[in-house]
Amino acid sequence: MRFVTIAEQPDLADRLGPLIDSIWPEYMLQDPVGNAHWPRLFSDFPENQFVLLDGDELIGTANSIPIAWDGCDSELPEDGWDWALATAMTDADAGNPPAALVGLQIAIAPSHQGRGLSHQFVAHLRDIAAGQGFSRLIIPVRPTLKHRYPLTPIERYMQWRREELPFDPWLRVHVRAGARIVKPCPRAMTIRATVGEWESWTGMAFPDTGQYIVPLALAPLAVYRETDVAAYVDPNIWVEHRCETRSR
Repeated sequence: MRFVTIAEQPDLADRLGPLIDSIWPEYMLQDPVGNAHWPRLFSDFPENQFVLLDGDELIGTANSIPIAWDGCDSELPEDGWDWALATAMTDADAGNPPAALVGLQIAIAPSHQGRGLSHQFVAHLRDIAAGQGFSRLIIPVRPTLKHRYPLTPIERYMQWRREELPFDPWLRVHVRAGARIVKPCPRAMTIRATVGEWESWTGMAFPDTGQYIVPLALAPLAVYRETDVAAYVDPNIWVEHRCETRSR
C-alpha cells in the first residue's frame, strides 16, 4: 500500500465520489460551506489531499488545508469544521501566510475499516504538516461512536474514559499519536434545509415540530414544521498535534 497525493496523480480526485458516498450519510454531504469550497481543495491545494492505494484499489483518503490562524489553541472556535474550511480559503485568497495545517477528513472504505489504517493516516497527516513547515496540526475530530449517544452533550462525551484513554476510538487514535484534546466545538457543521429535503435524505418522516434522532447523527435534528425548516448541528472535538517541522 502507498500514499499518493492528488498533486502526484490528479486523476484520483475523480474516483473519490463512490468512496465518500459509501462512508457518509447523505445529509452530511449537504453542508453549504463544504459544497461551496470543497472542489478548491483539489484544484488549489492538491499537495494536501492524498489517498491510500493498494495496487490500483482505493483504500481511503484524507484532506487538509493550510490556515493562517495562529492563536492559542484554547481559542479555537466552536464552529470548527465550517470555520476551518471557510477561513483557510479566505486566507489563501488574501495571501495571508499559513501558520498551521487543518485536518478536514479521514475516510477509509468500509471494507478496510478496523485494520488499524487510521493510525497510518494520522501519521501521514502529521508528516505533511511537518514537511510543509507547520509545527501545528489542528483537527475538528468527528467522534466515531458519538452517534450511539446523540442525547449526550459533546462536552460530556469527550470526558468519557476507558482504561485512562478516551472512550471514543477515534479520539484514542489521535491521543496515541501524541495529540492533545483541546476543547469541544459543538457547532462544527450546520446543515439547514426544508423538512421535505431532510425526509428525503434520511428516509424518515417528521410529522411534528420537535427533536428527532436521525441515523448516524451525533445530535438530534431540530424540526420546525411551521416554517418548513429542519436544522442539524454536528458537534466535533478539537485536537492538536505538535509536529517537528522540516524545511519547506
